[in-house]
Order: sequence, then structure tokens, then C-alpha cells
Amino acid sequence: MDDTKYGEHKKSGFVPKDLISYGPLFAWPPKPLALLKWVPEYLFPWNSFYTLLGIMFWFWLTPPLEDMATFQVGWIAYLAALNYAFVIVYYGLWHGWLYSLQRQGTRFKYNARWPAVKNAAFMFGKQNSDNIFWALVSGVPIFTAFMVASFWLFANDYVSFLNYADNPVWFVVFLLLIPFIGEVHFFAVHRLIHVPFLYKHIHSLHHNNVNPAPWSGLSMHPVEHLLYFSGIILVTLMYAHPVHMLAYALRVVLGPAVGHTGFDKLEVGETKGVDAGIYAHYLHHKLFEVNYADGAIPLDKWFGSFHDGSPEAEDRLKVRMKKRKEKLAKAAG
Repeated sequence: MDDTKYGEHKKSGFVPKDLISYGPLFAWPPKPLALLKWVPEYLFPWNSFYTLLGIMFWFWLTPPLEDMATFQVGWIAYLAALNYAFVIVYYGLWHGWLYSLQRQGTRFKYNARWPAVKNAAFMFGKQNSDNIFWALVSGVPIFTAFMVASFWLFANDYVSFLNYADNPVWFVVFLLLIPFIGEVHFFAVHRLIHVPFLYKHIHSLHHNNVNPAPWSGLSMHPVEHLLYFSGIILVTLMYAHPVHMLAYALRVVLGPAVGHTGFDKLEVGETKGVDAGIYAHYLHHKLFEVNYADGAIPLDKWFGSFHDGSPEAEDRLKVRMKKRKEKLAKAAG
């Protein structure tokens, strides 16, 4: 597949030709025709995929809700095993295809280099080994704990339970709102852990991945995992059904693989490609102080941290960083 139709190769790697955009959802004045055209693009493939996965998980893989009213080793271990299987298979497929087998070479790869194998910033000196360690030793157990707590709350009627038959319209609308809830929660947590003290002691572990790969997405300090997955409980408290919780949970545990592939597209045949990366988030890993959120809500634009990939955005970042340094120097002096 010819990736030069979609961008250009510079010395550093692939740069998409289209500037980063939030889409027409919050455009003013409204653009109804553009919005109608954009809706399928937003829903497919990934947002609909996580929603469908959550529905399937509930109907086919979840233990009976009454069994989860008390904490028992059996169903908790079952959920943990299931979550490990999901994460290992899903992240393993992305990593195996793009990195182990290198089936696309560096076509569509944002950074032309491959993950570090001799870097003291990583445990064992290897980027992938470090990422897998934190994802499996910290990420999956903490994710499972939030899922267990959520099911327990539902099973004991400690939270309002939304049945489809009682309010089908809100049931469906809530499913459509899950990605937006995820965006806002992620932005809030992400800005918090960029506070200098928290960044130094917590978030810097994730940012060791200047050149991210799939497993980088779930490679976090345990405190960051706690903050990142806390949205699972937030959704549970919002007059929800377990399907809503699962749609959100599977989105936040599997979505980072796509957000950190390091590739713009996954080649499907010789002429087609599926969006398989988030350039905005790659720029965040590269530049640190931009694009704290990913999605359709222009949070970074509202808070002054948006970078669309253009030279003009680069100039604005330099001005912003210069003003910050001057402000810090003035405060210190």
C-alpha cells in the first residue's frame, strides 16, 4: 500500500497530510450535513467495536449477577483470567503484526525507529519488556478490581440499575455517550498527572515511551492505573446497566493499544487501510505538553493545549513554553 498518498516520509518518520481535527460536532455555526457525514466515521470502526464487545461480554461471558453479590474467589478469578486473555491476545496481535513480524515495515509509522532494546529508562533495558510487565503486573489486576467492584455494586442494588425495558431511549443514548464520558475523564486525569510532582513520580513511567508501541498504551505506574480505570466506577454510578460499564471498561483497557500503535493505518490488502493510530496522541508523547485528550470534544482547544500537527501549531507551542519558563523563573527569583 502506498502510504505517500496519505502523508509524507520525513527523516523522523511518517507525517499524515491531513491536520488533526475534532470533526464538526462542536462547530459553530452548526454544520448539519457535515455532522451527518461524520457520525459513521466516529462510530466505526472502534467506538462501535468496544460497544459490541461490551454487549457480548455481558450476554456470553459474565457470571450470573446474583453470584457476584458476595466476593468469592471463583468468579473473581474467572474475570481476572478473562481479562488477561483479552489483553494478552488483543495487544499481542497488534504488537505481533506490526512489530514482531513487521508486516508493514515502516509504512505509516510515525517514528521510523523501532522500540528501544538498550535503554536504561526501561526495566531490563528493553522498552517492550518494560511495557508488558507494567501492563500485566499492575494494569490488568487493577482493571479487574474495578470491574469486580462494579459488578458487586450492581448485584447488591447499591447503585441504580437501568433496564432496557424501563427506558430504552436512555439506554441507547447512554451507550452513545460512553466515548464522550471517556474523553472527559481521560482529559481530567491526564492533566492532573502532568502536574510536575505527579509527572515526576508517576506519569513519567508512561512517558518513557517517546516512541510508543501497542504495549506502551497500558504501561503505567500503579497510581496512574488507579486514576485511569476509576472511570469504570463513575459510569456505574450514573444510572447505568452493566452493559454500559462493560462498554466503557473494555474501551479503556483495549483502546490504548490502538492509541499507541505508532502507525497511522493498518494495511488491509494493497489498496485499503483502517485507521489504527492517533496522531494527536503520538504528538503528545513526542512533545509532552500538547493534546491531553483524544476524540471529538475540543478540550485541548478550549484549554489552550491543542496541536494539529502544523508548523503554526509548533510555533504556538514554542511561544507557550517560553512564557511558561519566564513565569517559572520569575516565581523562583
